Amino acid sequence: MIDESLLNSLSNKEKEIFKKGLEDLISQTYVIEDEYKKLNESYTSLQNFIAQIIEVQPNALWVLDKNGEIFLQNSEAKKITGLLSHIDDSSKSTYEIECEGNFYLVKVAFQEEKTIISATDITEEKRRERLASMGQVAAHLSHEIRNPIGSVSLLASTLFKKVDIKSKPLVLEIRKAIWRVERIIKATLLFTKGLQPNFQHFYLDKLSIECELAVEQYTFSKDIDFKFNFPHTQIEGDLELLILVLQNFIFNAIDAIEEDEKERGKISILYKNNAIYITDNGKEIENKNILFEPFKTTKTKGHGLGLALSLQIIKAHCGKIVLLKNTKGFKITLGDKK
Repeated sequence: MIDESLLNSLSNKEKEIFKKGLEDLISQTYVIEDEYKKLNESYTSLQNFIAQIIEVQPNALWVLDKNGEIFLQNSEAKKITGLLSHIDDSSKSTYEIECEGNFYLVKVAFQEEKTIISATDITEEKRRERLASMGQVAAHLSHEIRNPIGSVSLLASTLFKKVDIKSKPLVLEIRKAIWRVERIIKATLLFTKGLQPNFQHFYLDKLSIECELAVEQYTFSKDIDFKFNFPHTQIEGDLELLILVLQNFIFNAIDAIEEDEKERGKISILYKNNAIYITDNGKEIENKNILFEPFKTTKTKGHGLGLALSLQIIKAHCGKIVLLKNTKGFKITLGDKK
C-alpha cells in the first residue's frame, strides 16, 4: 500500500514520473500474464500432441515416472494392464514374454527420469512360425508314409480277392483304415503346400453320391440316419476339393455322435438358398475358439487339420463357413470367383 504522506510530499513532476512508472509496471504485468497464458497453452498443446503420438502407436506403450508409477499410457496398454506387472523395467533391453496365452516383444528405454516401455503383440507371428515348423514335419512324414501305405493298400486289395467270405469284412476294415490314412496324407500335403483349385462346372447332386461313398468308407458303431439333398443345379468350383470339405464335416459329425450318449444319430447336409447347411445331433462343440485352428482338436479322433483345410478351400471359392446359432451345425456359402 502506498504511503499517503510520502505521496503528498512529492512535487507534481515527481508524481507524474511515479504515475508513469506505475502504469508501465501494470502494463508489464499484463504482458507477463499474457505470455504466461500463451506458454501454458503451448505446454498443454505439446502434452496433447505427445499423447496423440502415443495413442496412434499400434503397440502398447507406457511411460513410467521415477517411482515406477504410470505417467502416460495409450489405449492399447490399457487393454493389457496385467502385462505390465510381468515386465522387468530395471534394465534397458529387448526380449519376448508370454502372458495369458499371448506373446509380446517388449522394449525398455530410459529418458531422464522416465522409463519408456513398449509391448508389441507377436502372437500371430509365433503362430505362423509354429505352423510352418509343424507343416514341414507333417509334410516330411506324409511323404515317408505314402509309399508303404500304397504297398499295404495294394496288398489289401489282393487279399480281399483271395480270402473267404467270412474274412472279407476284416479286410474291408483294413481298406477303410488305409483310405483314412491316405486322406490324412492328402489333407496334410494340401495344407502345407497350398491349394491350387481347378475350377470347372459340375452339378451339385454329384455331391450327394460322393457323401454316400464317404459314409461307406468310414467306420462307426452307432445307428445314424444320413440325409444328403443337393439339387440338379450347375455351379463352378473344384469338385475334388469340395468333396474333401464335405467328407471332413461328415466325419466330424460321425465322431461327435459316437462320443455322445445318444444311441441314434442324425446327420443332414442340405442345399437351400444358395448355401450348404450341415447339421447333426452329436456331442456339442467344446471349444468354438479353436474350431479352425490347425493341429488343434477337442475330439478323441482326428488330426486337427480337417476344418482348417476346409476353411482354406471355401475361402479359395470366395465363400464363408459360419457356425449356426440355434442348431448344431454349419452354413457354407460359395462366392463369385470372377
